[in-house]
Amino acid sequence: MPECWDGLSGLTSTLPDTVLSHLFSQEELVNNTELVQSYRQQIGNVVNQANLQLFWNMYNSRRDLDINRPGTVPNAKTLRCPVMLVVGDNAPAEDGVVECNSKLDPTTTTFLKMADSGGLPQVTQPGKLTEAFKYFLQGMGYMPSASMTRLARSRTASLTSASSVDGSRPQACTHSESSEGLGQVNHTMEVSC
Repeated sequence: MPECWDGLSGLTSTLPDTVLSHLFSQEELVNNTELVQSYRQQIGNVVNQANLQLFWNMYNSRRDLDINRPGTVPNAKTLRCPVMLVVGDNAPAEDGVVECNSKLDPTTTTFLKMADSGGLPQVTQPGKLTEAFKYFLQGMGYMPSASMTRLARSRTASLTSASSVDGSRPQACTHSESSEGLGQVNHTMEVSC
């Protein structure tokens, strides 16, 4: 298997292990062995290793988008469309997603941090992510008749009460809106089991 050079520590590891440590948190690598082993097997046996190495090299050589929050820098470049950023709690990419969120227009950006989902919320919590995405689209005026289950009920309850709907455990989503400046609203959702 190809080995990767870790420029910080000088250690080498196999490319599949390097990719796995990018996809999963350390906690997941230790505790979610069945899912991690499934991915290790797929990455090591199914994926063309030469192509994986090329992909990894391109990923590591990507550059910053050079965007800034409107109003913080004269003529700031930013995304003008609605954006939904999703990251699992304790995901390896959490800091990068939070930093990206800080550079986007808070009036058009929704930040979703999913509890109990780690580095791959689309794999570990697909139902919750799908429902959050439906809600995001509904907020833009699409899918007005989409049935929203736990997420919608939880959002309504969290905006009116600090306690959960059933009183026994946290609900699927907490949606908070806070002003960071005049007329700016920051959309943040945290999804938990």
